[in-house]
Amino acid sequence: MDQVVVPFDWARMLIGDPPPAFLWEILFRTVVIYVYTFGLIRWIGGRSISQLSMVEFLLVIALGSAVGDSLFYPDVPLLHAMLVITIVVLINKGLDYLILRSDRAQRTIDGMPTWIVRQGRLNPDQTSSRGMGKAEVLALLRLEGISNLGEVEHAFLEANGDLSVFRAKQPLAGLPIVPPHEICPLPQRDPASAADTTYCCFACGTLQQAQEIACRHCGAEEWVEAKLPDPALA
Repeated sequence: MDQVVVPFDWARMLIGDPPPAFLWEILFRTVVIYVYTFGLIRWIGGRSISQLSMVEFLLVIALGSAVGDSLFYPDVPLLHAMLVITIVVLINKGLDYLILRSDRAQRTIDGMPTWIVRQGRLNPDQTSSRGMGKAEVLALLRLEGISNLGEVEHAFLEANGDLSVFRAKQPLAGLPIVPPHEICPLPQRDPASAADTTYCCFACGTLQQAQEIACRHCGAEEWVEAKLPDPALA
C-alpha cells in the first residue's frame, strides 16, 4: 500500500525520507562530482565552452542529467555517475577529433553556413530550412546595425547560429527594416504611382518595377517603395 502523503509536512518537504545526516553525503557527492566534471571540462578545451553547436548542446544536456542525479539521489552510486560522465565526454572528444581531422565530418556534425541575404535580397528558402522566419532574420540584422537590406551585400547564418554580415561598399535602395514592421508598418504600393518608381518585395526585398505583380523570386505580391539607407542610422 502506498504511503499516505501528509500535506505541508515540513520535515518531508525540507529534509525528505533520508535521515538528516544524508545532507553531509549530499555535500560530499556535490564536491566529488563537481571536481571530477570540472577536470573533464578543462580537458575538453575551450572550443566546447565558447560556442554551443548541436554536439556541445547535447553534451550540456547529458552532463546536466548525469551530474544532477548523482548529487542528491541516494540510490545513484557515484562510480556509476562518473562512468556516465566519462563516456559522454569521451564521445564528445571523439567528435571534436573528427571535426578537426575531416572537413566532411565537420559539415556532417556541425552543419554548414546558410546564405540568407545576397545583395539586399532575403533568401526565404534558406531561412525556412533553418527554422527561422523573416522577422527573426531582420531582428538579427538590426542587432548588427543594419537599417536597410540595401546595406547588405552578403549575410550568412553560421552553423553555430551566429550571423555574419558583409556590408555593401555602395548601399543600394532596398527594404527598410528600422523601425520593425510590427511596430511601424510600411505603406504598400499605390496603384496610381508612377510606372518608373522602383519597389521592393515586402517578403524578400527583391527590387522590381511598379507594373510587375508577383515577385520573381518568392512569388509574393506585397510591395513597398524601395528606400535608400538613412545615413543617420548607419
